[in-house]
Amino acid sequence: MAAPARQLALGDSYTVGEGVAADASWPAQLRRRLGDEGIAIAPPRIVAVTGWTTDELAAGMDAAALMPAWELVTLQIGVNDQYRGRPVDACRQAFADLLARAVALAGGDAARVVVVSIPDWGVTRFAAGRDRARIAAELDGYNALAAELAARAGVAFVDITGISRAHPALVTDDGLHPDAAQYALWAAAIAPAARAALR
Repeated sequence: MAAPARQLALGDSYTVGEGVAADASWPAQLRRRLGDEGIAIAPPRIVAVTGWTTDELAAGMDAAALMPAWELVTLQIGVNDQYRGRPVDACRQAFADLLARAVALAGGDAARVVVVSIPDWGVTRFAAGRDRARIAAELDGYNALAAELAARAGVAFVDITGISRAHPALVTDDGLHPDAAQYALWAAAIAPAARAALR
């Protein structure tokens, strides 16, 4: 019997599942969804901390001393760079470097890597009184960069931003982070790319 596939999830609060139980994060829900289809995956290794930027994720990966090869690597990062006012162009090299590291951790196989877009926090209660249109435009810029670099690297890109915009009420008590129901929608959207990566 083959050993379960190993899943590595790289990111920030949206990957760790801030405000929900550990088994309600989208990496955990993705594992269960694929498991129900007969795709055995070990519990995900999550290298993500609430508030992390691209630079902080890179440092966190250094500290985690990760070793290849993982059968599935996901990368979702950038929202805190935007939140802190960092221009998208200033993140181009940092994101490209993270993506290259993700591919290396997948044993050099870009087909085993999935980049997940960042959600639009501007639609949530947390953003009340802020310039929601500006937030949306900046996040669109970050996601366009991630999609461009993913395509260039031969990596799958999954857009969950539309889900966040369609379901602004599906958030935890903090009014910002998605709740388990929204993460379930994300997991459903990510599942086809993850399934393909694990073929």
